Amino acid sequence: MKKIIVLFVSLTAMAGCLGKEKTAKENMNKQEFNYVADQFADLQILRYRVQGFETLSLKQKQLLYHLSEAALTGRDILYDQNNRYNLPVRRLIEAVYLNYQGDRKSEPFQALETYLKRIWFANGIHHHYGQDKFNPGFSPEFLAHCIGRIHANQLPLRPGQTADQLMTEIFPVIFDPAVMAKKTVQSGRQDLILASSNNYYAGGITQKEAEDFYAKMMDPNNATPVSYGLNSRLVKEEDGTITEKVWKVGGLYTQAIEKIVAELEKALPYTENDKQKAVIEKLIDYYKTGDLQTFDEYAILWVEDTASEVDFVNGFTETYGDPLGIKASWESTVNFINKEATKRTKVISDNAQWFEDHSPIDKRFKKKEVKGVSAKVITVSMLGGDCYPATPIGINLPNADWIRRDHGSKSVTIENITEAYDRASQGNGFDEEFVWSDEEQSAIRKYGFITDNLHTDLHECLGHGSGIILPGVDPNALKAYSSTLEETRADLFGLYYLADPKVTELGLTPNAEAYKAEYYKYMMNGLMTQLVRIERGKDIEESHMRNRQLIARWAYEKGKDANTVSFEKKNGKTYIRINNYPQLRKLFGTLLAEVQRIKSEGDFKAGQQLVEDYAVKVDRPLHTEVLERYARLNLSPYKGFVNPVMKEIKNTAGEVTDVILDYTEGYAEQMLRYSKDYSFLPAYN
Repeated sequence: MKKIIVLFVSLTAMAGCLGKEKTAKENMNKQEFNYVADQFADLQILRYRVQGFETLSLKQKQLLYHLSEAALTGRDILYDQNNRYNLPVRRLIEAVYLNYQGDRKSEPFQALETYLKRIWFANGIHHHYGQDKFNPGFSPEFLAHCIGRIHANQLPLRPGQTADQLMTEIFPVIFDPAVMAKKTVQSGRQDLILASSNNYYAGGITQKEAEDFYAKMMDPNNATPVSYGLNSRLVKEEDGTITEKVWKVGGLYTQAIEKIVAELEKALPYTENDKQKAVIEKLIDYYKTGDLQTFDEYAILWVEDTASEVDFVNGFTETYGDPLGIKASWESTVNFINKEATKRTKVISDNAQWFEDHSPIDKRFKKKEVKGVSAKVITVSMLGGDCYPATPIGINLPNADWIRRDHGSKSVTIENITEAYDRASQGNGFDEEFVWSDEEQSAIRKYGFITDNLHTDLHECLGHGSGIILPGVDPNALKAYSSTLEETRADLFGLYYLADPKVTELGLTPNAEAYKAEYYKYMMNGLMTQLVRIERGKDIEESHMRNRQLIARWAYEKGKDANTVSFEKKNGKTYIRINNYPQLRKLFGTLLAEVQRIKSEGDFKAGQQLVEDYAVKVDRPLHTEVLERYARLNLSPYKGFVNPVMKEIKNTAGEVTDVILDYTEGYAEQMLRYSKDYSFLPAYN
């Protein structure tokens, strides 16, 4: 086992480095709740409230505590998955940040601080959405100067390595834009694995070699296949042999996974019922064995546990970061049910069969019997891995289509996260700058929060769980395009039904016109405003952004003759105008039918063409205009979160008498604490 370099630093020592965080804490003491924790680069860091936590039983709080510790313990795994140099780079820059005794207000040091904060946010050296490597903003000479003033035992050195050798190895990774330029590349004619710099494949494995390796495992006649390759790194050895290094106890990432297992075991005495206990025990078994059949057994137990108030996600889950859509990043969320808001999602899940039966897709692709659809609104209490600091607002799992088919799915909308977004955005001038008229602005103010949450409900609860794959079709047939097309399918399902009279009849919207707020926001975002997240001259890489542009651009192009949606000019500025909302809904239904056909039939070529034609390329003049208008608002296009600090309160006998939440921790303060307390992996894995 390689030695782990851990940076120990007292909170007193941190304080001198954390002026912004100290100010944030002082502000927290003056205000009831301050949603904004920090702002830098293109990022704003928010806080979220955990409403209702204090009303939970002590046993539930203790369960949440240990599940939350498990959520934080796997932090280093994601860093290493994203790039094999992420951990040494993070630890190097943290060492400089904490120990440099020179001018900390100088321009290069301020740039280093921003660079470190961006690494923390992205869990690595590449932008979490744009996928491009960060420009550090300071020179190699400055970093070398800083390193020269730090003791060698504070650096992430390999055994026997000197500081000079470390700089020779790691400086090109930080400073050369051509080295490991993009984290994940998911389209184009190049080799997607060789063009990507994440750490899911090693040893120079090519895309064809990886696809051939997993193709040999696939059995088209197996109706319940495991998710081959989900929890491993594929490696080509020096002799050319290709093998899997499984992420498990005793395997790759064992140092962190052992800690996760330990916290899950501590959670067992506090489980709410036998089903929940069985879920955690099966997850522990999976982490110990790495067996994907065991993972499926765990997923089935998890999806069938619908009675527990406390719930969680923990493990290798989503495949967005793999250029081939096979291998999963590590993530975790911990939560409990929002009973009042869940009344809304219960209505949706109770009517799941109606929505499936009335979907505009071909009847060949519809489920004859919708099974096990459960949906709830949750209050998240801890975020970890690929859900932190940037987090989804909704989750639908499991991902295996056959488990959805035979056992159902579990969907959640994370309403305390959407509330934080909504509160932080109020009065920021965005709508006034980009929304066409007072009519649309008024609709967004009245119905935007309601319809946004409802769209998420429909997307997660029904969209992902709708439809079937035809017998004999490979679940991975869409390859690199699968994530984009799946998100497109779920978004379209939600958009189509938002405008259905049924949702008003069910009391899900206040009136038949409310859906227009979400339609307008969606088209404006997909065609225009999400471009603020893309650097000038770049194309769209991230799956969710591709999905939104695909839908909006396709609907705009197909509705041109009828002038369904138009670009309009006012005072020299470009706006989106929706001229025919019912016709736009029909277009959403038509596209939904085609995307479902593509998935059901495994039509790779049609899926590829749809994504490449509508989802990737950016309108350059419009992009420039949007960037310039947005810059004048002094807003951040990306937002993420700090977690509350969860603290056990003990009596003189050492017994836990309560668990409380502290919301005052700042962004850098939290990240440094996490690096101190949860760095279990060696720098090089």
